Amino acid sequence: MYGAARPLALAAGYHSETMSCLDFEPASQGSGRISSRTLWRYFPSKESCVRPLLTGGLDLAMRCLRSWRAEQDVADLLDAMRWVADEGADDRAALLNLVRLTGSEPGLRAVWLEAHREAEPVFAAVLAERAGLPGPDLDIKVQAAMLNVALRTGVEHYAAHTDPAVAEQPGLLEATVGQALRAAARGFSHERPSTACCATSPPPPSCCSTT
Repeated sequence: MYGAARPLALAAGYHSETMSCLDFEPASQGSGRISSRTLWRYFPSKESCVRPLLTGGLDLAMRCLRSWRAEQDVADLLDAMRWVADEGADDRAALLNLVRLTGSEPGLRAVWLEAHREAEPVFAAVLAERAGLPGPDLDIKVQAAMLNVALRTGVEHYAAHTDPAVAEQPGLLEATVGQALRAAARGFSHERPSTACCATSPPPPSCCSTT
């Protein structure tokens, strides 16, 4: 069923394809096609049909977040995300095509934003567990929101500002998303605080402050 999303993932195809003309050959059977009636049962619209392609990156990010230990920093999280990036390489072109279209397709934009909205409380729950809390408090919820926005904005910025001819090269998308995550980790500070400065107890008022 997931393969049905691929024809819609093409920039031109998304505008031209309809649910009634979508079909594909299931790998398990080798022949035969899934009817439009079956597709409608699972996907009421073509926007919902491509949702698995839009959420693949979120699923990978969630896996990395779950393995991110309390003693590790953002650099470790970024390393983990780079390690798993190859798993989504086959769908990268489709993802970027769809993200580019979210600017002109309200229905697709709604699916993209809803996917991130649904991911945010899950991020918060994982971050709370990482912090040893019974559930997300306000600080954790803000961290989850910043993480979520950084992931979404990083992908959107990359899709909008990178030449499609080179956009699928390994490591480029991950570098942009990493830059967005580091910006979120810094908060409102323009510079990353000095490790030596923050090690003092208590640290100087000018150090490690985000207010």
